[in-house]
Amino acid sequence: MTHNDEYHIHRAKILTPSFYVLLFFVVIGFFLVGVRFVKGIGAVTNMSDGYPWGIWIAYDVATSTALACGGYAMAIIIYIMNRMKYHPLIRSALVTSLFGYMLAGLSVMVDIGRYWNAYSFFIPTRWQPNSVMFEVAVCIMAYNVVLMLEVLPAILEKFIHSKTPKFPKVKKFAMKLYPKLDKVLIFIVVLGITLPTMHQSSLGSMLIIAKSKVDPIWHTEFLPLLFVINALYIGYSVVIFESFASSMAFNRPFESETQRLSRVIPYVTAVWLTIRLADLIYRGELGRAFAGDYNSMMFLAEIVLIAAGSFILMWKQFRSSPRMVFISAMLLLVGGGWYRFNVYLVGYNPHGNWSYFPSLPEFFITIGLVAFEILGYMVLVKLFPIMPKVHNNTADVH
Repeated sequence: MTHNDEYHIHRAKILTPSFYVLLFFVVIGFFLVGVRFVKGIGAVTNMSDGYPWGIWIAYDVATSTALACGGYAMAIIIYIMNRMKYHPLIRSALVTSLFGYMLAGLSVMVDIGRYWNAYSFFIPTRWQPNSVMFEVAVCIMAYNVVLMLEVLPAILEKFIHSKTPKFPKVKKFAMKLYPKLDKVLIFIVVLGITLPTMHQSSLGSMLIIAKSKVDPIWHTEFLPLLFVINALYIGYSVVIFESFASSMAFNRPFESETQRLSRVIPYVTAVWLTIRLADLIYRGELGRAFAGDYNSMMFLAEIVLIAAGSFILMWKQFRSSPRMVFISAMLLLVGGGWYRFNVYLVGYNPHGNWSYFPSLPEFFITIGLVAFEILGYMVLVKLFPIMPKVHNNTADVH
């Protein structure tokens, strides 16, 4: 399991202009979180009894956990399908996943109305194991712990290979812990594959019960399966996006492994699109999907984005271009995320005179949490061996 020669620390300044810009949004976001906890959830949101879930659930939980599935998707292709050539990409994917799932966990706490009762989650006598929400909460919390353990070897390596350690006791502890952690890491990886499969399917299951409130275009018994497959192709697309973005931001070559990885995506999206359209035909809702109204247009947008991103990656001449691979990844990210927004928000209608549009503080809290995720990633890759080492087979994006 040890592959410490595949990674390196990105030596660069931490306190850059982009750092301060992101920090600005983080401060605003967390200030508004503080306002929410002091003055109540109604002080910063437009949520209501009709729309008890807003963008904090639709994006920060349902969508952001899919965007944080890079580590999950890479673990499947590396450890289950035995494609070890993609192993250099795993650590950066895991760090992205860690911050994404931390964002989701924090967003749930911000969204809970009576947050002071959250301690009940840790009291077994108050558990409701038949609840889908409970299963999602358990898996997300457990997966955060798993991700921390999977990222821990990179932190230990920093102290182990330090030539002039400032903390010799920490180095000694790291040298003892590292081989022990390495022996059990494969079991942690297995758990890291199981947990996202469970809660991604459950994120789809949560809407099954709301049959009268979710548009038939999106309400289906296949929601759990569609959400799992959706998380996979979004996960691979995120890895490509992160590779391209880090290449541009850190002035380093584009990892060629991501171009080879892009060949996997069309197969995954083909399965998803087939199930999606076959389900509509089977339920007799295909006409509803092409009715030309607002929901129909939102459905077509998600399908076109996903299909277009997949179509690009089917052609070898496009896959050989890092820019085209990046464009296709962006289309898939937007399309895949659009699908989840449609299920949780656009296609949701509580009936009556209810309406919802996110308030400005809701937007800024979400932006602040996302900025914190990006900021954390930028700092970690500059402190610990997380980025893949640059090899001669990398491609130039400039």
